[in-house]
Amino acid sequence: MEEFRSVTSVATEFGIAHSIVSRLWRQFQTTGTAIRGFSSGRPRETTPADDRYIVLQVRRNRRQTAGEIASHTTHATGRPISRFTVARRLHGGGLFARRPVRCVRLTPAHRRRRSLWCREHRNWRDNEWGRVLFTDESRLSLSSDSHRILIWRDRGSRNYPSNTIERDRGAMGPQFIFMDDNAPCHRTVAAEQLLESEDSERMDWPARSLDLNPIEHVWDFLGRRLAARTLPPVTIRELRFALQDEWAAMPQQLIDTLFLSMGRCCETCLAVRGDHIPY
Repeated sequence: MEEFRSVTSVATEFGIAHSIVSRLWRQFQTTGTAIRGFSSGRPRETTPADDRYIVLQVRRNRRQTAGEIASHTTHATGRPISRFTVARRLHGGGLFARRPVRCVRLTPAHRRRRSLWCREHRNWRDNEWGRVLFTDESRLSLSSDSHRILIWRDRGSRNYPSNTIERDRGAMGPQFIFMDDNAPCHRTVAAEQLLESEDSERMDWPARSLDLNPIEHVWDFLGRRLAARTLPPVTIRELRFALQDEWAAMPQQLIDTLFLSMGRCCETCLAVRGDHIPY
């Protein structure tokens, strides 16, 4: 600056902000020195004990929101703590807000039945799987707010029991093996009579085995395609037509890939002794 250079050129040369150069130059003109003072930055709003308390709250109740935890921590410490601070402390502790896996509880009997089914079907050929008519239901909403519950969990712990919550068809003919999930509504007299009239073979399916059903991936595909639409449906009629369009446009490769994965799916289930699998 004593060489009559501009503030902008000096800031560019040293790679620092324009305001810093200007402030230091004024300081030098006033005091004869230009020493930048040390600053540790903004002090943390929480102590290490507070951080441990925040993480402990989440591990005790994983469904609490960051805002609820901030309110509890503020009440406990007497100092105002924001939900953004809580989220940063949880991230620092390795906890992240994720959608919980929706699955049902498996008893030892369920695991044995699942293992037996996978043992019987793990060597099925592609043409055998191609005869299976997989069925299930799914919820598709017009609202952008899914009202889904989020939980805080560690990385790699997606299928841990503590991170799961409970949850609860096309043309048929003799060439198909009809699969359903044994829900009571599928076992009514009317449903049984319909299958008998269609002369359909029914697949023996293990109870509580949503993760073995590849049609779940089809529902996920349809949901993503609806969300990606430039003009999303706003009425039930538009939603029905949009689903029919996306179903017709579904690539055959997706269906083929799902059928080809059934063998690996069975092997994975056997490897975990009939427990839930990440499919």
